[in-house]
Formats: sequence, C-alpha cells, structure tokens
Amino acid sequence: MDQINTNEPNIFVIFGATGDLTYRKLIPAIYNLYIQNLLPEKFNFICVGRREFSQNDYRNNAKKALKEFSKSTFKEEEFEKFSEIFKYLRLDFVKDEKYQSLKDLIKSMCEKYSHDENILYYMAVSPEYFSVIVDKLKSNNLADNTKGIKRVIIEKPFGENLESARELNKKMTETFTENEIYRIDHYLGKEMSQNIMAIRFANPILEHVWNNRYIDNIQITSNESLGVLTRGKYYEKSGALKDMFQNHMLQLLTLIAMEPPVSLSTEDVRDEKVKVLKAMPIVDEKFVRENIVRGQYIEDKKGTLKAYRSEEDVSCDSMVETFVAIKCFINNYRWTGVPFYVRTGKRLNKKITEVVIEFKNAPFVLYNEDNKLQPNLLVIRIHPDERIFLNLSVKKPGNENEIIPIQMDFCQNCHSLVSTEAYEKLMYDAIRGESTLFTRWDETEFSWKYVEKIFEIWDNNKDIPLYNYHSLSEGPYEMNKLLHKENMKWWDI
Repeated sequence: MDQINTNEPNIFVIFGATGDLTYRKLIPAIYNLYIQNLLPEKFNFICVGRREFSQNDYRNNAKKALKEFSKSTFKEEEFEKFSEIFKYLRLDFVKDEKYQSLKDLIKSMCEKYSHDENILYYMAVSPEYFSVIVDKLKSNNLADNTKGIKRVIIEKPFGENLESARELNKKMTETFTENEIYRIDHYLGKEMSQNIMAIRFANPILEHVWNNRYIDNIQITSNESLGVLTRGKYYEKSGALKDMFQNHMLQLLTLIAMEPPVSLSTEDVRDEKVKVLKAMPIVDEKFVRENIVRGQYIEDKKGTLKAYRSEEDVSCDSMVETFVAIKCFINNYRWTGVPFYVRTGKRLNKKITEVVIEFKNAPFVLYNEDNKLQPNLLVIRIHPDERIFLNLSVKKPGNENEIIPIQMDFCQNCHSLVSTEAYEKLMYDAIRGESTLFTRWDETEFSWKYVEKIFEIWDNNKDIPLYNYHSLSEGPYEMNKLLHKENMKWWDI
C-alpha cells in the first residue's frame, strides 16, 4: 500500500466536536478542503465530544451544518464520500482511562492506511479544558512526536490574563514544542488581513509613502451590531479589551505597522510583528486617562434592545466595557508621531472591520482655497465585503472648477472571485505546517502585558469613567475626544 506524505498529519482530532464552532466553522472548512482535493491522501478525522451520539446521528448533524454554513453548494454524493473519512467518538475529557478508546481508534486508522501517527489536534473546547486535555494526551502517549508528527491548534482566549497565559504556555510546552503549537486568530485567516502585507510590500508606490512623513493617522475599526446574546457569563470575565483588542486588533495593528521582513518565512514575519509590540510605549495612568475611552451599551433609543446590564448572566451593576477606543503610538523611526486609533465594540450601528490610512495633505494644495478637500484615504475593508479603495479628488465634469472625491475600488468578493473562508485557510496552513498566520508565544505575551496594565489602572482608579452609549449608535460620543487635532474625525466610508 502506498505511503502518504509523512510531512503532513493524516489524522485530525477535534476536541469539542458537538460545539457551535465545530458545526459552523471547522466541519465546513474541512469539507471545502476535501472537495477541492487539498487534504493529504488518506486523510481521516475524529470528532471527539462528550454527548451521546451514534455515528449516524453525528453524520446527520454534520450534514445539517454543511447545508447551513458551508460556502460550497451542498451535494449529496460529495457528502457521502466525505462522511466516510470521519468518526464520532464520545469521550469524557477529564477521565484518563477514557483516552484508551481514542488511542485504539487512532491505531486502527494508522494500521489501515500504513502510516505513522501523524496527528493534528484541535482544541475547540472551553478554555478550562485546554490544560486538562494536553495533560491527558501526554500521559497517554498521544503527543509523542517520535512516533510521527504532532501538532495542536488552540483557540482563543489563550489565558485570562498574563499569569494564566504563562501557566497555560508552560503546560503546553511541557507536551508540545513551540513549533507544534498553533495559536489561532481567525482574523489573520481572512483574505484581506493576509492582503495587508501584499498591498504594502508588492506595491512600491505605497511602501515608499508608508511612514510618518506621508501618513497622518491610521484607524482600525472592528464593530459588531449584535450584543453579547448568551455569552454574558464569558463576557463578564472578558470585556471588549480582552475579547477583541488583546488579540484581533493588535494583530491587525502589527500587520499594518511592521517593517518589511527579510523574507516571507514564518519566523521573519513574526519577528517583525513582535518588534511593533515592543515599540509601543509603556502604559501608565496618564496614558490611560488621555488615550483610552471605554463604554457600555444601554437600550436603543426605541427601547426595544436590552442594555448590557440586562443581558443574561450579566451583573446588574457590571462595569465591564463593551466598547473600547485606544489611541496607540509606535515609537520607532517609521511611525513616531503617527497616532493609531483602534476601536471595537458591540451593539453598534453596523458590523464592519476595516483599516483606514489617512495621508497628509501637502503644505500647499491648489483647489483647496476653502479647505474643503478630503484627504487621500486608503481603505482596506476586511468585513463584511472584502475590498480595497483609494479616495482621490478630481474635477467635477462641467464648467466650474469644483473638486469632488471619487473612489478607486476593488472588491474581492463582490463578483466572480472566490474568497477562502478564514478557518479553511488556517486549517490548510496547519495541515501543511505553515504557521505564519498563527500567533507565536512572545506575541501573545507582549499583547497580554499591554492589556493587563490597562486593567490594573482601571481597577486602581475608580474615577476613570465608563461611558454609556445607545445600542445601534456609533458608540460613546467621548471617543471623538481622542481625535484632538483640528478637522480630524473617525472615518465612516
């Protein structure tokens, strides 16, 4: 029997296979890779969950999920073949003796296809189970890389604070090497997030002006229209700062601000991202008071949507922020003097993730007698539509010298171009051992240091306000005070 590629895992084990993440994202991602023939030869995956399901019941659950969430048109004949490569296994994560059934199933798959134990584990479980499962894998010799490739993908949050993140990392590295650990941030799997480096480094016209000489400010926005819904218990321990800024927003910032890497190799790219985090000034009380605005949503003006404090599992006097806006700085040769405005929140008037680069005006600009010209803007929109557009000024057709703004617009997913789903791209990379789009430990550690200092100052200074904002508004009005320069504003393109 032919040997398969020994550089790729051929068994994919999902812990948490009955959860929302698996049904909505992971199974559709694997299915799409399967129908595109992008999985390794003789690939199998094991869906591990704590619920009692027969193989047929779980198969029907997977079918339902694919019909609802897969980007590909569902075809019964394709699913029949796909359903042959996965098995459901009921397993209590905390009981050591139960892992024997997983060992037996892996062994039978390896014997059937004559390959080593090349395994990719995915932790699609609550964070409290991360260390437990890793311990069980080690004690049951299921993470032994002398018997084949072993890799583990771990979902966010990676710890609840700096201390717990360090403890979790210590636990992980006692079982897996750093190169075997894939800390996932699905924002980095989005097509336009990946395009940020290409836009910069493949276009000399942009890279030459990507600095403080030509850029006035950069705005990074990730707003959600939904509230916390049923996630109140989690959100009370998290808030917008931990839930979004500590990972997604800082990752986008590093991609925008990083220096050109020596190469596109994983470690060269990661090294430059870490340098950005190191160049961010130390957070102190003065910085927090002057450069951070936090808010919490209340009812909408019609009174039809709940306030955050009325949500399920949320304290009636909660001081958890559902919105945060931060004016960041990067103290290096390229960016000194350029503010990075980062905002994210829930229950806002639109769901959108984008980066806006505002270029400086020349000292003297013709056609600008009344100071009405819009600045040139480069917008990289990541969600919901994936597009890049450049705001320019042109003469309006006619006899008058009236100047109007136009947009040179490229939309990646508006027409016939196919966009890869974030999890599909990340699964594909993890299978191939490509970890560029995953977070290295020192990136995680530096981001936690930055965020934890903010929390410490909030906790020690109860007079720092938590502003209210109406649901489905733009956010707290006070966020505008961060853009203190004359005529500066948050851009709503």
